[in-house]
Amino acid sequence: MKNKIVEGTLRTNPRGFGFVVCLDKKTKDIFIPKSEMKNGIDGDIVEVQIKNITSKGLDGKILKILKREKTHLAGIIWAKTPEKYHYEVYVPLLGSDWSVIVKTDKKLKHGDRIIMEVIKWQDKKESTLCKMTKYLSHISDVSKDTEAAISEYNIEQHFSEKMLKEAKNLKVTKEDLEKRKDLTNLATITIDPIGAKDFDDAASISKDKKGNFHLAVHVTDVAHFVKPDTHLDREAAIRSNSTYFPDRVVPMLPHELSSDLCSLKENEVRLTVSVLMTFDSSGDLQNHEIVRSYIKSEKRFTYEEAKEVLDSKKDHKHKKMLKDMVDLCLLLKKQRFQRGSIDFALPDSRIILDKDKNPIRIDVVQYDITHQLIEEFMLKANEIVATHLSKKGKNLIYRIHEEPNFDDFKDFFEIARSLGFNLPKSPKNEDIQNLFLEAKDSKYLHLLSIAFIKNLRLACYSPDNIGHFGLALKHYTHFTSPIRRYTDLITQRILFDEENKEVNLNEIAQICSEKERRSFKAESSLITIKKLRFIKKILKNDPNKKFDATVTKIKPFGIYFELKDYFVDGFLHVSELDDDYYEYFEKNIQLVGTHSHKTFSFAKKIKVKIVDIDLIKLEIKYKFVKR
Repeated sequence: MKNKIVEGTLRTNPRGFGFVVCLDKKTKDIFIPKSEMKNGIDGDIVEVQIKNITSKGLDGKILKILKREKTHLAGIIWAKTPEKYHYEVYVPLLGSDWSVIVKTDKKLKHGDRIIMEVIKWQDKKESTLCKMTKYLSHISDVSKDTEAAISEYNIEQHFSEKMLKEAKNLKVTKEDLEKRKDLTNLATITIDPIGAKDFDDAASISKDKKGNFHLAVHVTDVAHFVKPDTHLDREAAIRSNSTYFPDRVVPMLPHELSSDLCSLKENEVRLTVSVLMTFDSSGDLQNHEIVRSYIKSEKRFTYEEAKEVLDSKKDHKHKKMLKDMVDLCLLLKKQRFQRGSIDFALPDSRIILDKDKNPIRIDVVQYDITHQLIEEFMLKANEIVATHLSKKGKNLIYRIHEEPNFDDFKDFFEIARSLGFNLPKSPKNEDIQNLFLEAKDSKYLHLLSIAFIKNLRLACYSPDNIGHFGLALKHYTHFTSPIRRYTDLITQRILFDEENKEVNLNEIAQICSEKERRSFKAESSLITIKKLRFIKKILKNDPNKKFDATVTKIKPFGIYFELKDYFVDGFLHVSELDDDYYEYFEKNIQLVGTHSHKTFSFAKKIKVKIVDIDLIKLEIKYKFVKR
């Protein structure tokens, strides 16, 4: 195996390293350190030599780039070159290490956002040459941020006429209902975010005299409408998922389906696939049934509305149902913990825009019990469907999550110990569970959770079932969101033997994993620029504002931190801590001032000022505020 040469697809990490997914499907993914990337970018087909076989897996180096995945790039004009109508371009996908030159007969200026066709790729030592194909907008045009992100990450947003025609001709007939189980007698609700329009799933629950819970998870039956090899199917497969931006959704399916015919709207009869489950009073699954059905949702709750009912701030006829949901949720959470899953109830941020797409505030969204109960029910439905299909010997696409190599968690373990948490020399999964249980009510929970998650491998799709580490499950698939995920649509078809036997599940899994990552990057880039615009607006009113921050990582060369209330990361080089000379102490993971003995450590509260915000590179330059 050592020194073997293979070909594969490069998947890059923002930190500079990458993994090569081998085309032969037999060789495991190969880790490529930053020094051996040979100017490869995400999606390239590369030739790799395996250099080492370690306990962590395979290490290698890229020998050559066989095929560039990108033919077009989105960039922002950075500077004028000495040659007329040639401009230096910053390409977010490539970062500052690359030199890219665009030639055009248009007169452009600093900050213009453009799309370019690559004429000649070069390595980082020479300039990659491009020609401009489309002008997007200037960076100052806040209304075009979403369009820029869509173009930059090549998110397909337009539907073909043939696809739209198929969608518009779809309808539900009386015969469609006659073939299904009528569940309109069940009190059914949906709970979703405020702005949601594509309601994939709904739930019903009741409790009998013996204390048994009867839970039904109803998932919209997209497979009934989107048949294999139709225009709807082929274009949904190319998109693979919906992409969610603060101001709009780029859906996988046309609006006729995604936000109408397939959306489980309040007081509308909808076709569904229902997972009917019975749990005893301890939360143990007694039996289940998977049926094609139709329902009528009685109430569309937002998470906030459901929480108000549970907190008795608002009265509602479904309060008992919500209470029963909470009771079952807590039992399922307890079982998940007992089997080894770690629970991260992390808050999120939501950027609020005005009608002109300007950011006006950042809301903190708490991961409260209403979010948790929906998640637990969907997890259980996904698990049951995966187990059901596996027992029947069906080939399907699993949602897998590789077990981490805890050698990679050395820094995390040292941080935890430095905070006073007890961990053995070689921690196991139960030790980490106990760590987070101990940290649950401490000020360290949020930061420890993020530090741990950053070291985990990403979950992805595969027809090979290796289990799901994060959920501590042997069988897991995605089934509950077929409006917005193509894998879930495939799972629905497999349930009812409606998928083509010749379909290449491995290819679908790889494409869906790649498109999922692409959508995540597009969503993250847009949220980042909106947050930076919001902070810039704050500074316009108060240029000397001091921002509260919390240290998230200590290195010999500086400190990383997160701005309070903004969920924005920052960095200060040790030379910028200019009130003293700071030395790094590895044992305690601290920077300590030689004269003042002032200490920087994990979770320390600091104050910073913002010197500059670069909207092109999405960077903030900070200054440390001495106390």
